[in-house]
Amino acid sequence: MALQVGIVGLPNVGKSTLFNALTSAKAEAANYPFCTIDPNVGVVTVPDPRLEKITQFIKPQSVVPTTMEFVDIAGIVAGAHKGEGLGNQFLNHIRQTDAIVHVVRCFDDPNIIHVSGSVDPLRDMEVINTELMLADLESVDKKKQRIEKTAKTTADKKLKQEFEVTKKIHEALEKGLPARSVALDELELPFAKELHLLTFKPVLYACNVKEDDFIKGGNPWVESVRKRAAEEGNSTIMICSAMEAEIAQLPKEEQKEFLSSIGATEPGLNRLIFEAYKLLALYTYFTAGVKEVRAWTIRSGTKAPQAAGVIHTDFERGFIRAECYHCEDLFNFKSEAAVKEAGKYRLEGKDYTVKDGDVLFFRFNV
Repeated sequence: MALQVGIVGLPNVGKSTLFNALTSAKAEAANYPFCTIDPNVGVVTVPDPRLEKITQFIKPQSVVPTTMEFVDIAGIVAGAHKGEGLGNQFLNHIRQTDAIVHVVRCFDDPNIIHVSGSVDPLRDMEVINTELMLADLESVDKKKQRIEKTAKTTADKKLKQEFEVTKKIHEALEKGLPARSVALDELELPFAKELHLLTFKPVLYACNVKEDDFIKGGNPWVESVRKRAAEEGNSTIMICSAMEAEIAQLPKEEQKEFLSSIGATEPGLNRLIFEAYKLLALYTYFTAGVKEVRAWTIRSGTKAPQAAGVIHTDFERGFIRAECYHCEDLFNFKSEAAVKEAGKYRLEGKDYTVKDGDVLFFRFNV
């Protein structure tokens, strides 16, 4: 399951520095706009202490964590929806992603140019959000005009419903509201997804601060972003991109010492990955045996056959049943044999909804 999270924001807010820290890649970071023209894609492992804990009781030959992809997208400026600052190209890169981490500059530094001349997180958020909405409005308007006449005369219920969904979203965008704010039922949702709208994607605001502000828990700029995000129904996280980039380059033991010195137990990047994971409503299940203990990513609500299909399409096609227990049962009873003796080892069929932390073994026949 290759899920992508796009890192967006104005130029010089710390996107590429954050990306470098996340992926240990070398996305170019420079003190001027548009230093990153092509999107940089990095695969990061999703830290999960349960994976290592499982190996205390099942000794495998290898351990494989699950992963996510982060995409560093060049800075967006006002007028991007009209092509300003290579805007159309950048917006198309965002369109390919599943969710957005919107990096907001919450620090002042005379040595780092701000594209608007001053630090104002709420103004910066508005610039990005407006550009995404205007790009969506243009796209939806074209779709609405294309199908409106036929939708009004046809007997095709599907086309009529598609038009009604398009019209609802069009009205919201005209009012300056994102597409995700439109209330849609289960039958309408697929039509909205087919539009591939930028403002339909879930958003996490990452407040980028200086190290001192990170250690003391924030600043007034961060509080203003948190308040605005809450009004929108979105989440926030506070990070210090520069500090995270430094931590990422340290050996593991030195990382622990540094984190301890600032009163932290894990890098902020871990929290960012967790929040992005949660943003996409993702769960992790495990397969565990002597050859391999492995984590797999699924969406919340996934049934057992579809979870099996993440491993291989044949597993889904020939699904018979899943042998199942929860990782917490393994931690409590210390072995699979003890889990079985306690009656916690189950057989589940096609209608079973996989839970976060399940350990599964699939039976199939093709």
